Amino acid sequence: MKRIGILTAGGDTPALNATIQGAVERANEARVEVYGIIKGFSGLLNHSVPHVHLNPLFQKIPELDATLGGTILGASRDYVDSEDLETIARVAGRLKRLQIDGLICVGGDGTLNGMQPLSNYLPTVLAPKTIDNDLGLNYPDEPNEYVREPNESPRGYRYKKRPNREFGLDEMVNYVTPGFATAVYVSSMSVQRIRTTAESHRRIAIIEVMGRDCGMISLGTAYGQPDIILVPESPVDPEPLVDRVIAILDVQKHAVICVSEGIVDLEGHILGSKVATHDPAGNIQYKGAAEAVKRLLAEKIGDAYFTRQRRNESADAAIFVRKIGHTQRGGRPIQFDRYYGAQLGGKAVELLLDGYHNCVATLQSREGGFVLDSMDANKLRDRWGVIHARPLPVAFYDPKRFQPSPQGIQYFKSMLTNALGAEDVESIRKIFDIGHLTHPYDSVNVHVHKRIRRLPPEA
Repeated sequence: MKRIGILTAGGDTPALNATIQGAVERANEARVEVYGIIKGFSGLLNHSVPHVHLNPLFQKIPELDATLGGTILGASRDYVDSEDLETIARVAGRLKRLQIDGLICVGGDGTLNGMQPLSNYLPTVLAPKTIDNDLGLNYPDEPNEYVREPNESPRGYRYKKRPNREFGLDEMVNYVTPGFATAVYVSSMSVQRIRTTAESHRRIAIIEVMGRDCGMISLGTAYGQPDIILVPESPVDPEPLVDRVIAILDVQKHAVICVSEGIVDLEGHILGSKVATHDPAGNIQYKGAAEAVKRLLAEKIGDAYFTRQRRNESADAAIFVRKIGHTQRGGRPIQFDRYYGAQLGGKAVELLLDGYHNCVATLQSREGGFVLDSMDANKLRDRWGVIHARPLPVAFYDPKRFQPSPQGIQYFKSMLTNALGAEDVESIRKIFDIGHLTHPYDSVNVHVHKRIRRLPPEA
């Protein structure tokens, strides 16, 4: 194998450039060229396939910096439709013209679904990334626990999973994905900062974090010490929730609640609104979970509780909502993500060089540490061939306390106890660099654009 292609697809994460750099450094050792495809699968759908040579003379280009969040290659949510055989054949032909011998896709479950059609034409592997930490399995036989039912609107099928069985942490397939640790760090810091307003003004703060149908980020914000955490895997029961909020208010005069964007009611309906997207995993975009919890609390607690104690003029005024949003997936990656993102990028290159095909580089927990491994992508499929996002194990969450369970605490402890490095702390000093006041932002896109090359028109 002399030339490898690499692309970043789906949403951005803080660890993408670290993963690309790890792949390039391992390829340099093996004297293999690496070409980066611009804007993910969108670049492959472009007849000219805009691309960048990432290691001319087997040296990484200076624009590739593991401490830089996002991806210098750009990303998109376009994908190759598995039913469009004509387009797939054209894409494969373009890669052949580029003399690409193997392809690394950096992404999550959507990217893994999107790369399946191409795996019939050339060797492909996935280097994992997602801030949601929902790529992988809680235990190897988990795909067999899905059932499907006909769905009328939209017409098709809906999939349900039986409750998790008990399992040990070493059974988890792909323990954690690069990007997750930084998202937890940013979300936890946001919870701490927002609390100061709630505490000062005797109010209830409801903070919404990302995660789709997986509550990993929300549960990870326990590091920021919210009073209550709500996750999609545990339906919201209004009565215990209201009782807990009032108990907290009676003691400390304020409350901080962290909710995952995909939380559901007792009937399994999304508490916020949802909009269908067009990515290969058929993901749903969620909006308004925090606002829904605010309406629930305002209705159940009522104005009198707050006016009687002279804290606010109404329940609506006493409860405020904040959505952390894209700050969770942006900025400098912390040490954990930089290191393991690079390790998994390098592992993806090794898989191609060793002749593996259509598989996923994984990070496994073994005897208190982490090791690199891989798995056949087919093992992630259910009996109908669908790859599902990994849910938060119910055993990680205590629904009575609205906090991590002992097993959940052990999971995060094993991963994040030493996740920050000294350079992470030192990087904070740079925010007050005097040069920031006098020099405009220097976008890496400007410099990468100068390196972009395109295929000439086909004869």
